[in-house]
Order: sequence, then structure tokens, then C-alpha cells
Amino acid sequence: MFSNPCRGSVFQQPVNAYLIPGKNIIISGSSKPIGPQSKMYWGNKPTDGGYLILDSDERDALLLDHPEALEFLRIFLGSKELIQGTHRYCLWIEDDRREAALDIPAIADRLNKVAAFREASKAAETRPAAQFPHRFRQIQSIARESTIAVPAVSSENRAYFTVGFTAQDTIHSNRNFAIYDAPLWNFALASSLMHLAWLSTVCARFELRYSYSNTIGWNSFPVPPLTEKQRADLTAAAENILLAREAHFPATIADLYDPAKMPDNLRAAHDRNDEVLERIYIGRRFKNDTERLEKLFEMYTKMTTKVSANG
Repeated sequence: MFSNPCRGSVFQQPVNAYLIPGKNIIISGSSKPIGPQSKMYWGNKPTDGGYLILDSDERDALLLDHPEALEFLRIFLGSKELIQGTHRYCLWIEDDRREAALDIPAIADRLNKVAAFREASKAAETRPAAQFPHRFRQIQSIARESTIAVPAVSSENRAYFTVGFTAQDTIHSNRNFAIYDAPLWNFALASSLMHLAWLSTVCARFELRYSYSNTIGWNSFPVPPLTEKQRADLTAAAENILLAREAHFPATIADLYDPAKMPDNLRAAHDRNDEVLERIYIGRRFKNDTERLEKLFEMYTKMTTKVSANG
């Protein structure tokens, strides 16, 4: 479990609402990042009555009868699937392929049920979506190449935040947040102890678990300007984390980040990532989370004050 950042500290100044030494400020959500990091989006919301979503058995049965349906199927991940390594699938049909999809009876039946579900909805904003039952009701974005994925809800009992990395054939649900087709150094930021200290302090909790917010956890996360060399170093650190994970395939994120079983090479890759990033912040490793948070709150105040002054 993430430790209380103030445990064992003797404060020489008042603490703020987050129990961090310093001025009493409240972190506000931002519609775009205050630093150099890429924008993070909310995942895609089907609002479909479950008819656009298939489990593995339903996918296999569909393909057994209609192999041509493969072009309309994508891997579909929420927080649970991302962390536990399980798979669901979804129908993903582009507008110009709608008629071809309707030629497959099993898909046509599902789309008819989506339309009926949406037409019967009590939510006024849902009913118009009955006109396009082949599409998710809310599509934020999809990847052309890759996605850095962040679970909306995850356990607080891991030493590191569980960030995923998926290929272009994956659709992320509204139970994940996603950074699409972004430079890999964003993965290094999201996987760091700096980011974990920040999100565990400023984001809400679901029971004791982390309940992530892209506007507060990511867009308001203070990151200093990065040189090309620093971005390259962070990219290499991110690659090392992913390679360390791959060396233990088919272990899931849940397996790999079990505090009692985390592989030594993965822990070392994360430690190197933190070394690189923290030296960018202050030229050395931070002593503890209290020091990390003091720096982050100081930077947040300066960065948001500068943004406000510039309009």
C-alpha cells in the first residue's frame, strides 16, 4: 500500500489539504496537460446493452459460422482486462463497412438489439444513438499504432502504478484512460514513482483503490520541460520496463506487479526509470514521497500561476 507521505516527518511549516508541507492549495482538473506530456483521453463508451461486446466463446462461435466477421472484431479492454490479462472483444464497424457487416446475420441481430436498447433508454442523449447501432455511443479516439493505457480503478497494494501498452487492434473502454500514438517517454512518466505519489494524493479513491482522473492525475501532473536527450533517456527507460515484462510472457500485469513476486529485472527497470526521471526534476533521487510531493506541489503552483498570467 502507498505510504502516508507525512509519516515520520517533522514539519517546519503548515501542511495543505493533502497533508503536504506548503501553502494550502487545491489541485484543479485541467482539460489539457500543464506540462510537455501528451494528452490523455477517456476510453470509449458503448452504451449498447452489451450487444456490441463478446466474450471469447461468443467470438469463437461467430467466427466459426462467419469467418468474414473477423474484420469487425477488436480486442476490448477495461481496467480488469488490462490488469488481469483476460480478453473480451467488441464489434468495431466503420461507417463505410456498415452494410457489409449487416450482411452477416449474427451481427445484424446484435445491431438490431443495440438499436432497440438505445431507443428504449431513459437518457435523452442515448436515444439518438439508435440511428447508428454499429458504433459505440461515445468514441473518444482510437490508436493508429499503439496506446498507453491507464486503468480507471486499480489496487493500491502495488509498488508501482499499473500502466499498459497495447497495439492498434485494441479498443479501450471507458474503464480505462488512454494516450494514443504518443512518444514512449509518456509511458516512463506514467509508470514512475513521481506519478504514483501524485495520483495517490490528489485523485479520489474507490474504497481504498485508486480511482484515476485524467484531468487531475495526468493533465495537472507537473512535468518540467524536457530536452531531446532527456526524452531519449526516458524512452530507453520505458523500453526496458516493457522488455522486462515481455521476458516473463505470458505473465499478466497482476502477476508481474504482485508485491511478493515482482521479478528482479522488472523492479530494476522501474528503479532505473525513476533514477532517470527524478534526476530531471532535481538532479538526484528523492529521499521519500514527502520530498517528491513537496516538489510537485511547488511546481504545480508555479506552472498554473504562469498559465493564469498568460491567459
